[in-house]
Amino acid sequence: MNRRGFMKTCAGAAGVWGLLPRPGTSDESSVKIARIDLFPLRYPMAGYFKFFTGPHGSAGRAAVLVKITADNGTVGWGQALPIAKWSYETLETAYVVLRDYYTPVLIGRDPSDIAGAHAAMEEAVAPGFSTGMPISRAGIDLALHDLTGRLLKMSLAQLWGRKSGGALILSWTVNVQTIDEIVPLMEEGRRRGYRNFNIKVAPDPDFDARLAREVRQQAPESFLWADANGGYDPATALTAAPRLADAGVDVLEAPLRPNRISGYQALKRQGALPILMDEGVVSPLDLEEFIKLDMCDGVAMKPARCGGLMSNRRQIELCREHGLLWLGSGLTDPDISLAATLGLYAAYGLEKPAALNGPQFLTADVLKQPLRIEKGIAYAPTGPGLGVEVDETKVKELMKESGGDRLIQS
Repeated sequence: MNRRGFMKTCAGAAGVWGLLPRPGTSDESSVKIARIDLFPLRYPMAGYFKFFTGPHGSAGRAAVLVKITADNGTVGWGQALPIAKWSYETLETAYVVLRDYYTPVLIGRDPSDIAGAHAAMEEAVAPGFSTGMPISRAGIDLALHDLTGRLLKMSLAQLWGRKSGGALILSWTVNVQTIDEIVPLMEEGRRRGYRNFNIKVAPDPDFDARLAREVRQQAPESFLWADANGGYDPATALTAAPRLADAGVDVLEAPLRPNRISGYQALKRQGALPILMDEGVVSPLDLEEFIKLDMCDGVAMKPARCGGLMSNRRQIELCREHGLLWLGSGLTDPDISLAATLGLYAAYGLEKPAALNGPQFLTADVLKQPLRIEKGIAYAPTGPGLGVEVDETKVKELMKESGGDRLIQS
């Protein structure tokens, strides 16, 4: 099936139009997108996380907030989360693509035709190996879901014909540079109510085994999740996986770069640990092929990574159809993206602790009322759309404080 055929499939029973009114079937279908406003900014951060280092990362968690206004005045908010040390998308490129390529093809469209919006964006920015500029595109996708939910007065779960979810257990990220840092960092997590932990590993399997062993010793009942972010080469990964398993790790995420197909196949045959993919799974088509190639035991999901909620929903469904494990992760999501992610994972009944570390590292938000996160438990919003209310004054203040307004003026 080609990409266009897949978009049509998503618009059918398994996708958006199986769960939303088709254009022309309700009063809301006459509503059109009138304008799209963009707010590039950076959220201030605390603590060490390897993806937010260097001259750009240390300035804060980059984001482009997307405000889509319908011609009847209804507003939907989304959020694109570029991260140069994790992907090729940066704050600057995300802002330009959203402003100059995606906005022009979306003005005047029916906001509830989310599949159609994705098709239009696909025409504006062609795919490479997979979806073009998926992190930027996710900002539009989230805003369209928020706007559609508000037009129909339905939550995300209701839009999808699913029961509203409830509480989700969060996992605390242990990303350290020395072994001595482990215990104090875990104690900080425990003070905030966390009981499950995920660790960042690679490229050194000796250090990684010591890290895993110490975390397991400190948290014997924890679900322990190791994420290599593609940092091993195939030979090292085959050495590291059984050592991590012996140290008490439960799953190994992204041990290799996604184009190391034979390496993933070898790790799966080895069977030392369940192998999850992450960075390479952008389109559901990617996942379909990886499943056929027997490369993984599951996927660490991220709506912000793969173009938004429509794509990520289908990926969850594919995992369920094939009996694969799916875990909930994120891109250090701030408020708006975190609300959408919680809504998705709760609606699909995520059981394992979610590695959503925005609350761990971010120190500001732009919401009128913050998300409810208590003692390592996050509660999915249940209001219309994404279920949160954005304070535009706070958005503009943070944009100015973090220098995002200079990007708009350039």
